[in-house]
Amino acid sequence: MRNVKRVLLAVFILLLVLAILAFVLENQQSVILLFLGWAGPQLPVSVVMVLALLIGMVIGPVISWILGRVSRGSRRRLV
Repeated sequence: MRNVKRVLLAVFILLLVLAILAFVLENQQSVILLFLGWAGPQLPVSVVMVLALLIGMVIGPVISWILGRVSRGSRRRLV
């Protein structure tokens, strides 16, 4: 049973890597992002999308952690 789980996990990871590779290879058009008059460097769409995903994966938990601390602090004052 343990080996079956490992094989399924390996197949899932392989499929995920192949999907990411296909996404990167299909989105090689270069774009320039403009934000508040600031022009970023010319990068492929796939790089921009992956960077946005990674930044969101960092910012989301940080905001959640901050809000959790604020919430716990207000509950302590009420008790």
